[in-house]
Amino acid sequence: MRKTTTVRAAAAASAVLLLATACNSQRGQDDKDAAADGACQGQQTTGITDKTIKLGGIYPLSGPASAYGTISKGVSAYFKHVNDKGGIDGRTVEFIVRDDGYQPPKAVEEARRLVEQEKVFAVFQTLGTPSTAAVWDYLDKRKVPQPFVATGASVWGTDGKHPWTTGWQPNYVAEARVYAQYLKEEKPKAKVAVLYQNDDFGKDLLGGFKKAVAGSGIKVVAEESYEVTDPSVSAQMTSLARSEADVLLDVSTPKFGSQALAADAKNTRWDPLHIVNNVSSSATVLKPVGFKNVQGVVSATYFKDPADPQWADDAEMKRYREALRKHAPGSDPANQFNAYGWAAASSLHKALDAMKCPTREGLRDAVRNLKDVKVDMLLPGVTLSTGRDDAFPIETMQLMRFKGERWQLFGKPVDTRKEFGPLAK
Repeated sequence: MRKTTTVRAAAAASAVLLLATACNSQRGQDDKDAAADGACQGQQTTGITDKTIKLGGIYPLSGPASAYGTISKGVSAYFKHVNDKGGIDGRTVEFIVRDDGYQPPKAVEEARRLVEQEKVFAVFQTLGTPSTAAVWDYLDKRKVPQPFVATGASVWGTDGKHPWTTGWQPNYVAEARVYAQYLKEEKPKAKVAVLYQNDDFGKDLLGGFKKAVAGSGIKVVAEESYEVTDPSVSAQMTSLARSEADVLLDVSTPKFGSQALAADAKNTRWDPLHIVNNVSSSATVLKPVGFKNVQGVVSATYFKDPADPQWADDAEMKRYREALRKHAPGSDPANQFNAYGWAAASSLHKALDAMKCPTREGLRDAVRNLKDVKVDMLLPGVTLSTGRDDAFPIETMQLMRFKGERWQLFGKPVDTRKEFGPLAK
């Protein structure tokens, strides 16, 4: 897979960290002191004992992507709920959350703090493509698991040089394929305008979409990018409107997703079908625009929406709501980002249960050997599956349309593995 500017910039930040790591004379002694014996002899046990597991997570609690910060509350609520029930295999989970402000250099700093000072067992969830790319070389060098990163960049599953890192959510190329298939069926002659974030996230989804519609009657007629440091995307939206496209593919993070939806609603002379990518589909993104202004917007998902009444009596949803009220009382249980965090933490629980050795190596191997594992917060038909050559745990999504004050699922779940085949490495 080609390396884009985000990965190169993140790699530069990572190189600085690796240089500093090489100067740490305590490294060998630290690893030696935290090794298993018996059948798991020589494997790393840093951060895990018979009674505890210490995990770290890096999220943008501040900065331009701070809307994602609440994911950590869903994760924390899950682990506290599990601790109330006796922990994971009798081990109490300690989850340490660090803020990187969606800045790769800060992510590097926080990763080092978690590994070298906090001595975590794993760095569970680094959020965002830039931050994850900035730290994965370091974590690979230190042999620290980086499971279920909170980003759908396809590189997490196609790269064969970082066995300690795995994705979780459907990758952006798979998501793009779902939208392309929908348009082929519903608007086979669509003219598409694209707003995208100018980094690996945006380019990954856009590139996947272009490949998926190649040779069809669907044409991308206009593209506009934005930087995460931009104050708004109003100029980009004005430019895209001139294309008179009948579809707008909105590849944005929450702050800019809200702005794009608002600009679309304000422009009464342009009325495209608005497709917003999953990472900006939370009701917290749509609500500031006004629900009446986002009717008919289309997206795709893979986990249960806590705002959808069809899950009101669902046992897992009840557990989630009760745990969030108890352990994160200021959080909104209807916020999809909180549910996302709960689902990701539940997935890690499954992987920890599957470890053959209670070691870092054991977790690394477990997350790469999942076979149709059911996670109760995922949609029916969506499971976790990985293999030696498949590091994409979730590749099934279902389309949804916004109606009234909530998303409504439509169509059937699409298993992108079966429908479109594996991604090229």
